[in-house]
Amino acid sequence: MQYLAQMKLGSTNRPTTPQDGVALIEQFILPTLDLCRKLVEEKKILAGGPISGAVALVLIVNAESARELDDLITSLPLWSRMETEVIPLTSFEGRQQAVRPTLERLKARLQATQRAH
Repeated sequence: MQYLAQMKLGSTNRPTTPQDGVALIEQFILPTLDLCRKLVEEKKILAGGPISGAVALVLIVNAESARELDDLITSLPLWSRMETEVIPLTSFEGRQQAVRPTLERLKARLQATQRAH
């Protein structure tokens, strides 16, 4: 299953001193980017990347379960400082299959209404 993961640095986690900035970059940002590159090679991250001009990531993650997704997201060194939102995605084919019964019910209702008049 694929998930859209959006992560942005929490406002309370912004560096306030040059030392904090160095620590954030060395201990969290660079290791997270290295791990993300590895996860792209492993096909666990399918698309996405850092957002320009922000300490934020948008990722399309491939995971077999919510547990695997949790493990991947929480393994990112920057995760503990990020506000994270995850949205499960369906496939285009899956969405088509889901809307077909609704289409059939609407068509049947329309035909019944037209016959009644």
